[in-house]
Formats: sequence, C-alpha cells, structure tokens
Amino acid sequence: MELQEFFIVLAITIGLVSVCISLINFARWVWVMFLRPSKKLKEYGSWAIITGSAQGIGKALAFEMASKGLNIFLVDKNHSTLEATSNELSEKHGWRVEIKSIVMDLAKLSGEEIAKTIEEGTKGLDVGILVNNAGMAYPYPRFFHEVDSELMENIMKVNMEAATWMIKAVLPGMLKKKKGAIVNIGSASTEIAPSFPLYTLYATTKAYLKMFSRCISLEYKQHGIDIQCQVPVFVATRLAKIKESSLFIPSPETFSKSSIRWIGYDNVCTPYWSHSVMGFVARALPHALLTATIFHYFLGNRKRGQLNELQKKNILQRQSNQL
Repeated sequence: MELQEFFIVLAITIGLVSVCISLINFARWVWVMFLRPSKKLKEYGSWAIITGSAQGIGKALAFEMASKGLNIFLVDKNHSTLEATSNELSEKHGWRVEIKSIVMDLAKLSGEEIAKTIEEGTKGLDVGILVNNAGMAYPYPRFFHEVDSELMENIMKVNMEAATWMIKAVLPGMLKKKKGAIVNIGSASTEIAPSFPLYTLYATTKAYLKMFSRCISLEYKQHGIDIQCQVPVFVATRLAKIKESSLFIPSPETFSKSSIRWIGYDNVCTPYWSHSVMGFVARALPHALLTATIFHYFLGNRKRGQLNELQKKNILQRQSNQL
C-alpha cells in the first residue's frame, strides 16, 4: 500500500511540475509577444539601411523606423517605386528624419560591387541598423529541374550573396563604435516545416541566412552588435502572392510593428504572435503528415501557375499576330 501511495504521489508531482512548466512557458510567450519593451533603436545609430524597401515588408519597416526617429536609407532595384516610397516617407516623416535612397539591382551586381556601393553611399553616416529584407522566390511552385538557370542564379545571389555582402559592408563601422543591429528576414520554411518541396531553392537559401545569422550573432555579440534572423510565415505581400490580410496573415504594416519589437533580442525569432502559434501547431504534427500536406498544396498551386502562364503566353501570341 505504501508503494502504491508513493507512485500516486510521484505521478501527481510530475503532473504538477509539467503544468507549472507549461504555465511558465505560456507566461513567457505572452511577455515576449505583447509586453516586453522594445529596444531604443536610435541607440544603435541614427541611420537604418533597408533593402527591398520600395514595397511590402521593407516599405512598412521603413515607415515604422522613421516613426521612431531613425533616418532611412532605402535600397531597391525599381527606380519608380523607390522614388514613390521616398516621397511618401518625406511627406509623412520628412520634418523629423532624413531620407536617402539608392537604386541597386542585387541580382545583377557582384558581391564586391554591392559592398562598395553601400560603403560609398553611407560614407559619413552613423549606420546603426541594417535590414536585409530583399528576397526572391519562384513565380509559382515548381520542381527543381524546372527552375531555369537565370532564376536559380538570381535567387541565390539576392537571398544569400547580396545579404552576406551587405553585412560585410556595414560591419566595420559597427565594430568601430561597438554597437549596431542587423536583421535578416528569413522564412518559416526553415523553422516550422521539416521540408519545403517545390520551393526547394528558396527554402535552402533562407536556411543559409538563418544559420549565417546564428553564427555571426555569436561572433559579434561581444562587440555590442545584435544580429538576428526573423522567420515570418505568410505576410500579405507581392512575393507571397497574397493580397488580403487575415488573423494568420498580417499586412506588412502589422508585421513590421511586431518585427521592430524583437530587434536586439533572440538571434532567430518569429515576431508575429499568430505565426508563433502556427509554428507550435506545425511542430506538434507528424513530419510525414506535414510534409505530405505541404507537397500536395504546392502541387495544386503549381498547376494553377502553369495554367496562368500558358494563358498569358496565348494572349501575347494573339496580340503579336494582330500587329
């Protein structure tokens, strides 16, 4: 009887400990998601460089950082949209911050050219924050052998090489003043999914960015430089091919507010609360089930993408025949 009572007490104790651990984890999650104060970003430096900043997450981050009093250095490949974003920023925040911009196609320049352009463009500026937001993906899901060589090279250059050289360009200045923050915008395809079929190259390049961020975060933390990879799930952007926002798909503006609050903390994070919930659920599912679901979902998207591409080609062909 005493032995039986012992096991009952032991089971109750283990259960209570498990419940307490879960409650502590939940309380910590609530704290970091909603209550933890954000860092004072201007303490890193007076300027923030943002790539891919003419639209989407990059544009939203530019406006959010400008509202915090940071001067903004915009980098994008599209001259017209970049100019429009720069004008919008000037109209809304020009009275309190400075706005600079540079047109740069990260897919066309070599790493050395990217670094040199940034070094020359930011000479004399107190660069405190770099956000590597520019990214490329397939127009629609496809098997790896269907990815043409130009698209493959551009994805690797923008998602990996350009981000790496951007960091190399700003690090010396941050090391000199012993402070700075670098944010690499990754993808939840590397964090909550065991694999990401039909977007293989995109997911692989984002996995590089996550590991790169983790490693250099450890290298430079001692020098006062906070380096982080943020891994959102879906955000309503052109890259994600999503127009409408929802509870689990925030707008770029909504996501940027969460993004800002995480800068300077964990070296890998999922800033938006519902994305974090989605990650928790995904990690609880069997890998085989999750992978099969992702694969079949993207197969359907691939068929629709091929059909749309064929329709566009037919329209162009008819227009060409009419000329």
